[in-house]
Amino acid sequence: MSASRDSLAAYVDALEARHRADLSFSEVRRALQALSSLYVERRGRLRSGAALAGAGKRAAFALYYGPIHLLLVRKIVRTLGPGRRPPGEIIDLGCGTGTAGAAWATECRPAARVRGVDLSSWAVAEAGWTYRRLGLRGRAVRGDATSTPLPKRGAGVIAAFTLNELGEDARRLLLPRLLDVHGTGSIVLVVEPLSRRVSPWWPEWAAAFLAAGGRVDEWRLPATLPEATLALGKAASLDTRELLGRSLALGFA
Repeated sequence: MSASRDSLAAYVDALEARHRADLSFSEVRRALQALSSLYVERRGRLRSGAALAGAGKRAAFALYYGPIHLLLVRKIVRTLGPGRRPPGEIIDLGCGTGTAGAAWATECRPAARVRGVDLSSWAVAEAGWTYRRLGLRGRAVRGDATSTPLPKRGAGVIAAFTLNELGEDARRLLLPRLLDVHGTGSIVLVVEPLSRRVSPWWPEWAAAFLAAGGRVDEWRLPATLPEATLALGKAASLDTRELLGRSLALGFA
């Protein structure tokens, strides 16, 4: 199944039914503003799970950031190309609601299986729902992105909007593991916000990926968001005109 515009709109409609049953639009809008402030001004609280604390923030994360991450990763994967061999399985480290791994999986022909990993039990349940809703085979489990087993070959490994929320020691453990798994035949994709201020570790990782034969990209892509996502973003005074991000890739065409 392809994550077409129609299927994405249907997915967002289902998200609204799932997360707005007990929350008003204004409650989700206020939660999104608080969540955005957390990401920009109080990032030190992210490692304690503050981004998913409370039904309002969880709904805001799922309804706004989830579809945006899906669209951004889908466009990145389409631009980078299929890779040496389309992966049969996608491992999504720090999967959140599962949309980044799902975006890549739905671009594979045939659609890849997805295995999500996240420390949050709420995120694990939400990612499983996302896979089912988008017609994908897969499951999510609780686990640590830095130590979860990685495949030896033929898979895709993605860490999208995950590394910024790890501590320095955890990132130091994860970098050689991603380089090693590429060396055994898997494709690796890292996606993070465009802002340099929130990612002081980026130059080191970029140099390592380039040295391993990878590529480094920055993305400013036109955003065609589902109406519900667009309305929520505008109400929270967020810029919904572009999909912004940057990526590190190993093994793509």
